[in-house]
Amino acid sequence: MESIIIIVFLAGYLAITLEHNLKIDKLIPALAMMAILWAIIALAHMPVFEVNTDLKELEPSHIDEMLLHHLGKTAEILVFLLGAMTIVEIIDYFDGFATIKGYIRTRKKSKLLWLFSILAFILSAIIDNLTATIVLVTILQKVIKEREVRLWFAGMIIIAANAGGAWSPIGDVTTTMLWIGNKVTAFELIKHVLLPSIVCMIIPVIVALRYKVFQGNIKAELQEEKPKSPYGATMLYLGLGSIVFVPFFKTITHLPPYVGMMLSLAVVAAFAEIYTSAKFSISSVDGAESQEGAHHSAVHSSLSKIELPSILFFLGILLAVAALESLGMLFEFAGTLDSTMPFLGTEMVNGSVSDLVILILGVGSAVIDNVPLVAASMGMFSIPIDDPVWHFIAYSAGTGGSMLIIGSAAGVVAMGMEKIDFFWYFKKIAWLAFLGFIAGAIAFAAMRNLVLHA
Repeated sequence: MESIIIIVFLAGYLAITLEHNLKIDKLIPALAMMAILWAIIALAHMPVFEVNTDLKELEPSHIDEMLLHHLGKTAEILVFLLGAMTIVEIIDYFDGFATIKGYIRTRKKSKLLWLFSILAFILSAIIDNLTATIVLVTILQKVIKEREVRLWFAGMIIIAANAGGAWSPIGDVTTTMLWIGNKVTAFELIKHVLLPSIVCMIIPVIVALRYKVFQGNIKAELQEEKPKSPYGATMLYLGLGSIVFVPFFKTITHLPPYVGMMLSLAVVAAFAEIYTSAKFSISSVDGAESQEGAHHSAVHSSLSKIELPSILFFLGILLAVAALESLGMLFEFAGTLDSTMPFLGTEMVNGSVSDLVILILGVGSAVIDNVPLVAASMGMFSIPIDDPVWHFIAYSAGTGGSMLIIGSAAGVVAMGMEKIDFFWYFKKIAWLAFLGFIAGAIAFAAMRNLVLHA
């Protein structure tokens, strides 16, 4: 039966990877794969286990208990993401991101490249790399009218956004998973991954500045645009501040991050309702009253724009990987993988994981989705919280996706917004992303070795 389990998983994984070729939304194979895997386990009465990270062994459990356990862990991530997405949509409702365009006052291409890269790096750490890319490419379209030049800038934004998301617990789905899964703490993640991420962003920019396309001035004159709402700037700063507040809330209360995110959402939503002077009840069933409020409620409007397909995809893929973890397959595979791969001078606190394994994971995230890769690694490695392995996984999975335009959510959304050709990106941008990825990895290894030998 284990062979059937692996075949189903690989078939589903392949369908997710070939989403654009098959023209089938990846949530469909993810959900189908999840349901079929757990159905096989139930019908075949296969034994399930819980990984004891302290003893590094598998403990027998019951399928109902394991499914409920994994559903709870997955729900924590999904509720957290729903809260963050809603806050971002509320900011957008008030046209708060237009405030950012006010900071762009130069026509020099080199300065614009630094400005967009730094903005992408910082914004992605707060509102996640996907949303940061959408915001900045939208602004880019208003600032630069030459499409060829704009494509280059969009490519650099993807690299910077992915680098920015890697060091923040709220900057990328994979780092959020590691944070909520108690693999890393916010402070230690930032301390160990921030500098390598900066290197990963800066090196490609420095090299790209030598290209002719980033020399000279842009042709179009910059035009100042005011936010459509007078509360745009207020909601931008309030929204960003409320998201940044979440890690501090978790540190102080030791409650799961989604609790803090719900508090932040409540505060932002309260101000949004005050500014729009509208009554809103999420549980309202009165049709006439709901429809009347829909035209005025910022919260109602924002909730209707939440990208539910992404939420369902995460539900499917995380529970599918959880099925393999419950069977003990990932735990056993991790031992086999690490014993067969070369050991590259990485002595960990308890055991070891080869740097090459993690680098391959990073490169692999450019080809296939990094969410299941990180989910699998969480089930494979029995390593204590804040071990350097988890920090390196956060860096590799977060930045490795920049090497192909389909390798990250930021790349896919930029590809759709600017109609970027896959092979154009591969020829022009991929090597810059690879350069930054390797430079950041070297910086990480150097920092870690200094700490270990101090």
